[in-house]
Amino acid sequence: MKINVTQTFLPLQNEYQAILEKVWKSKWLTNRGELVLELEAKIQDSMQLKNCLIMNNGTIPIQIALKLLGKGGEIITTPFSYIATTSSIVWESCKPVFVDIDPVYWTIDPLKIEAAITPKTTCILATHVFGNICEIKAIEEIAKKHNLHVIYDAAHCFGVSYKGESVFSFGDVSTCSFHATKVFHTGEGGMICAQNDELFHKIYYSHNFGHNGPENFHGVGINGKISELNAAMGLAVWPYFDEIVLRRKEIVETYLTLLTDVNLQFITLREGLDWNYSYFPVVFESEDVLNRVMQDLNKQDIFPRRYFYPSLNTLSYIDGEPCPIAEDISKRILCLPLYHGLSLSQVKAISKIVIDSIC
Repeated sequence: MKINVTQTFLPLQNEYQAILEKVWKSKWLTNRGELVLELEAKIQDSMQLKNCLIMNNGTIPIQIALKLLGKGGEIITTPFSYIATTSSIVWESCKPVFVDIDPVYWTIDPLKIEAAITPKTTCILATHVFGNICEIKAIEEIAKKHNLHVIYDAAHCFGVSYKGESVFSFGDVSTCSFHATKVFHTGEGGMICAQNDELFHKIYYSHNFGHNGPENFHGVGINGKISELNAAMGLAVWPYFDEIVLRRKEIVETYLTLLTDVNLQFITLREGLDWNYSYFPVVFESEDVLNRVMQDLNKQDIFPRRYFYPSLNTLSYIDGEPCPIAEDISKRILCLPLYHGLSLSQVKAISKIVIDSIC
């Protein structure tokens, strides 16, 4: 049986269909129907968020944040993230300015941010890598000192808290992805959170073409609305979330036990983080070893993924600054399969192939 790096969690089909009955009765498929509002309220209440808006994917929220806060300037960002982080900066006619990452936590290194600030800098866009939170206090202090906005790409962070607070509570804006591969999903979807009410108002109308009622407009906008069909999937998945995280935790702990004596670097989580076990990344001694392991796994129909590769500062359409730590780690990092339906016997088989390939 083919094993991919991840697999979508699906609720029972009849559970999804029961929620969809409301859509058939209302004939309301989009434009913030009752299912969207219900899911949004559940998320906001459970995470004690001041302002949150669920949307049609995890990238549009970043683009809206950059449209409102980036203003065509320079955006200090990380090279160690999914390409959507960088492509959104370029798409919104801003310039990405890369600074390197911390070699232990893999998040943007705040010690290198300040040296990259220029009069054109408008924002810091940082990624909580694999759900591992950035050094938020240091970033906040730098942003305040230089009057910059902070946007967090928290695509992997649903359900993650730091010192008792949701990670979505930090920064001017935090965004999340509800893509089908994520710990919590709506098939396609995402979310944006903001602490400032005025900013949130701008975000809200920006995701709905700028509308102020049916005939008037606050300003420019785009279509970021999520459908009732997607919200229904989120509501069907919602009751399983704790179970999903516990199962993923069990799988991660099994991997760690089996691979503890192998020459691998594992993710180091910041103290105070309540993690969601979003991915299981391992860093090999060299890219050659990584390639050998991948080939051996692929022969057995097992397909891990090179998250995050390549280092984004090396993209062909980017004039990026050298980031030796990110460039090195990106060549040696691999995410092993991790999802709710993965059996422990499969985890053991995967681990054995990794060990045999290395040794």
